[in-house]
Amino acid sequence: MNFKEQYNLYLGRINNALQGYASIKDTPEKTIYKAMNYSLTAGGKRLRPVLALAVCDMLGRGIEDVIPYACAVEMIHTYSLIHDDLPAMDNDDYRRGRLTNHKVFGEAMAILAGDALLNFSFEIMVEAALRSTGNLEANLTAMRIISNASGASGMIGGQVVDLESEGKVIHGDLLKYMHQCKTGALIKAPILAAAAICEAKKEEMDLLERYACGIGLAFQIKDDILDVEGDSEKLGKTVGSDEANGKSTFVALYGLEQSKKMLEEVTKEAVGAVGMLGDRADFLVELAYYLVNRDT
Repeated sequence: MNFKEQYNLYLGRINNALQGYASIKDTPEKTIYKAMNYSLTAGGKRLRPVLALAVCDMLGRGIEDVIPYACAVEMIHTYSLIHDDLPAMDNDDYRRGRLTNHKVFGEAMAILAGDALLNFSFEIMVEAALRSTGNLEANLTAMRIISNASGASGMIGGQVVDLESEGKVIHGDLLKYMHQCKTGALIKAPILAAAAICEAKKEEMDLLERYACGIGLAFQIKDDILDVEGDSEKLGKTVGSDEANGKSTFVALYGLEQSKKMLEEVTKEAVGAVGMLGDRADFLVELAYYLVNRDT
């Protein structure tokens, strides 16, 4: 099976699982389920849950036990996008080629939809841990990893630094820290959470963490590049919004060509780390290069 076929296989498993979670209940509060469903089923690369399944496969374990955690991370990611698009944040009208959540359901309902997705992610992780016949401590460790990555010292903390850096020139270390938290933390989380559930050895965990840090940073650098030279139709959102909003980006600080060099360097470091796990890591190696070459 080649890389694209394997990716699509993982994608299908994740989308099927998310469809099962995203049912719309016929209750007085059914609008919240519609709003949650609208953003959760909007498509996308599903990079974060795909990473979880790929790590599980690499470590030679069945993926069923990790699917709830993979879906939980995607719910957290989706809630963050709903909130990022709000007028108080990035004020975006389009996401993945269609109107953002608040443009369809209103700002108040969009806030609640994001809140509900965050809460639901922990509901399904707790349920998975309670149902598991495996190592309970491993399941709780996975939850802790995901919790920390999405909280004040992770994604939310990075968003705070991002907001407070708008319209300012910040130094490179702070920019890197911001994106390690804002973007990188929720890319690292599914990798390490899956490794925890699969009871990875310390050496495997260390190499996967190095890989995760590398592709997390690479993903953000590529995003910054695409915001300058990407295609709005392919991206499904407006190009140039970072500059318009005074955002601190790698391109703004280092320029386009230097950012491209940095992208190559961090990707090479990530590939070098995971490559030490041998042929079983081939999919993760190819995924790193896929992120470098993507146009969405």
